[in-house]
Amino acid sequence: MDTIAQTGATQQASKRTADKDAIRPFPINPVSEAELADLKRRIAATRWPDKEVVSDQSQGVPLATMQKLARHWGSDYDWRKCEAKLNSLPNFVTNIDGVDIHFIHVKSKHPNALPMIITHGWPGSIIEQLKIIDPLVNPTAHGGTAADAFDVVIPSLPGYGFSANPRVTGWDPIRIARAWVVLMKRLGYKRFVAQGGDWGNAVTEQMSLLGAPELVGIHTNMPATVPPEIDKAASAGGPAPAGLSADEKHAYEQLAYFYKNGLGYANEMANRPQTLYGIGDSPIGLAAWMLDHDARSLALIVRVFDGESEGLTRDDVLDNVTLYWFTNTAIPSARLYWESHLAFFAPKNVPIPAGVSAFAEELYQAPKSWTDKAYAKLVFYARHDKGSHFAAWEQPQLLVGDLRASFKSLR
Repeated sequence: MDTIAQTGATQQASKRTADKDAIRPFPINPVSEAELADLKRRIAATRWPDKEVVSDQSQGVPLATMQKLARHWGSDYDWRKCEAKLNSLPNFVTNIDGVDIHFIHVKSKHPNALPMIITHGWPGSIIEQLKIIDPLVNPTAHGGTAADAFDVVIPSLPGYGFSANPRVTGWDPIRIARAWVVLMKRLGYKRFVAQGGDWGNAVTEQMSLLGAPELVGIHTNMPATVPPEIDKAASAGGPAPAGLSADEKHAYEQLAYFYKNGLGYANEMANRPQTLYGIGDSPIGLAAWMLDHDARSLALIVRVFDGESEGLTRDDVLDNVTLYWFTNTAIPSARLYWESHLAFFAPKNVPIPAGVSAFAEELYQAPKSWTDKAYAKLVFYARHDKGSHFAAWEQPQLLVGDLRASFKSLR
């Protein structure tokens, strides 16, 4: 091959690589009126079961709650408001490892803002983090200083929301963690931090284990801190081991309760995600499945639909469920449970600086003693007397304050 031909071939190869790695704007296209009408028709056509035979939520999401949700969803709820909210933000997509990854990317106007990638979990989505974006990128308008500013990147997990569904197996939290490092470097960031809860915690902790020098710290609101002997006893349903402090005993009791009463959804999605056709076909089935993530967040959502004032609103809840519905990601999102073989609560020996927020009604409220052992370079720990599994969604002010404090020393 002559020199000109070699040069041309090299240029073509470089163009193909550039095209593959391109970051493309991603406007959120409005769903059609026909799709909106179909959703309302399906809600109205729900075949309801009879009422639960208990007076609490021990049999699952109460019939009265689901019927209140259906009435609001079918008559008063306006998806267009959520579309407008999403389109008011800079949305992008880029292909990483063969999958188109959607993400929100908001840059701060303040110089020297610290880049942060924030990862949601299940049954969450990018909706979960919308309330914390402006306080992070525009801190002077929310009680902070310019020195608290972040550039924020919020991707949709593969198979969730506007990200594509992987067509091959192997997309576990470790592979997603690698993709997130690629994403941040592709955006030009040579130094960044990461945050997450639920699957977002799993991905964030795995990012720390990759050894990428660009990642300088993490924060989690669902830390993996449970000592092996404690986890074994809790999963077996035995009494709390002797010698636990009050905080440790409280965490043990929360964990044992979750193992006994809260793992049904996770077990089914881990074993047979493709079987969940019903939640992909019935909006009320999907909503009930998503609401019943854990007892404490379900209790909060029941209060929301009873008209009580909480950190969430009815529209908050339905924005998230409706995103799953219109993107048809009930089953693709469930496959992450099938893909992952990581222990959720076991310490992962995170080797970089870490901040931890322990919210009162998380699956378990991580004690400081366990957290110190799990994170060798713990730079921040806060124990909150309120807040559940969806911290960014329900308690955005508390979480933003914790993020500012966690990464203050890493700027």
